[in-house]
Amino acid sequence: MRIEVPYGEEDLRVEIDDDRVADVLECNDVSASNGTGSIFKAVNNPINSPKLCDFMVGAEEVVFIVNDATRPTPTASVLEIIYDAIKPFNIRFIVATGAHRPPTEEEYRQIFGRYFEEFRPRIQAHDARSNQDIKYIATSRHGTEIYLNRLVADARKIVVISSVEPHYFAGYTGGRKSFLPGVASYKSIEQNHRLAMCPTATALALEGNPVHEDMIDAIAAIRDKEIFSLMTVLDKDQNIYAAIAGDITSSFEGAVERAREVFVVRIREKSDIVVTVARSPLDIDLYQSQKAIENGKLALKTGGILILVSQCRCGVGDETFVNLLARCHNHSEVFKEIENEYKLGYHKAARIAEIKQWADIYGVTSIPDDILRDALIEPFPSLQEALEYALSMKGRDAKVLFLLDGAMTVPSLE
Repeated sequence: MRIEVPYGEEDLRVEIDDDRVADVLECNDVSASNGTGSIFKAVNNPINSPKLCDFMVGAEEVVFIVNDATRPTPTASVLEIIYDAIKPFNIRFIVATGAHRPPTEEEYRQIFGRYFEEFRPRIQAHDARSNQDIKYIATSRHGTEIYLNRLVADARKIVVISSVEPHYFAGYTGGRKSFLPGVASYKSIEQNHRLAMCPTATALALEGNPVHEDMIDAIAAIRDKEIFSLMTVLDKDQNIYAAIAGDITSSFEGAVERAREVFVVRIREKSDIVVTVARSPLDIDLYQSQKAIENGKLALKTGGILILVSQCRCGVGDETFVNLLARCHNHSEVFKEIENEYKLGYHKAARIAEIKQWADIYGVTSIPDDILRDALIEPFPSLQEALEYALSMKGRDAKVLFLLDGAMTVPSLE
C-alpha cells in the first residue's frame, strides 16, 4: 500500500504492506456548507445577542479580537461578509498572540486578506511581555492573576472572531481563549498554563478542567462589557463547516457541539505504531506540533512508538521546554524541576517526559538532529526509514495507525 502523508506543501509517500495498516484516519467527513452563507446567517441570527449590525451602534470605538497565524481561523473570509456592517464605525483590531511572537508581514496579509492595507493603521499585535499595556482584571478561583491588554480591558464593545477545535489541555480552542491567553499578560498565561499539568486538563474536557475554568473566570470578570462572538468550525480541508454567533459563552458551546462532529474519530483499538502529522498552520514549529504528539498518544499502546511528521518550518519555537528536557537525565528530574519552579512552556516538557515513560517518540522534521534529540525525539531522515525501523522493533504482528491531521484529530476508543 502507498500512503501519502502531508509534509509542508508536499506529500511524503511511504510503502507499507496492507496487513500492517490498522487504519488511515483524518477528521470526519461532514456535509459541506456554504461557508460565506453560514457566516452571514450566523451574524444575522445570533444566540442571546443583537445582530452584529445592531451591536455596532452606539460605541465610540469597537475592538475586534482576531487570531494569529498559528490558528486556522478564516478571519479574512469573515471580514468579507461583515465588512459593510462594520466599515462605518471606528474599529480597532488586536491580534490575540498570547505569548507567541507578533505576525510577520506575510502573516498579517494572510489574516486580514484584502483588507490589510485599509486596516493596517488600526491593527495592533498583543505583546504579553509589555507591562505598560496591561490592566489587572481579577484573580481566578485557581489563583491566576488575570491581566488583560488595556485596549481590551478599557473597551466598551468587543467583537471576537475565532475558531473552535480540540485543544490538548484547554479542552477546546475558541471563545474564552481569545482573552486568556489571547490578550493576557505573560504572567497570567504562565499561571494559567501551569494548570495544564493537572490530570483533568485534557482534550475535549471542559467540566472540571482548571485551565478552562480560569478562562471562564476571565470572561466573568468583564461581564460589564458588551461582547459579540463569531465562532467558526472548519472541516478537514479547512473549509467553513459551521458558524455560530452571539453571546460568547452560548456561541462557544454551540461550536463545541459541531466541532465534535468533525474532530473526534472512533478507533476500534490502540496500535503498536502511530504516525501523527502536524499540518499547516500547526507545523510552524515544534512548540505547536507537539499537539499532534498529544493526540497521537491517545491511539498508542503502552510500549508503542509514536512518529511525529511535521516540517517545523520555523524550528523549535519557544525553546524553554526543549532546554529543560536537554538538561534533565530522566523524567523524574523534569518533574522535580517543574515542581521547584514553573516557567511557561514547561508543561510541554512534562507532557513529552510523561509519554517517554511508556513509549518511544520518533520525528521526521526539518529540525537539526541534535536539537530534536534534546527534545527526547529520535530523528529520522525520512518517514519511510522511521516506519521501517519502528516495524522492525515491534515485530511481525505490529500494526500502524496513520493520523493525517494529528494536531486536530482526536482518537476515541469505541
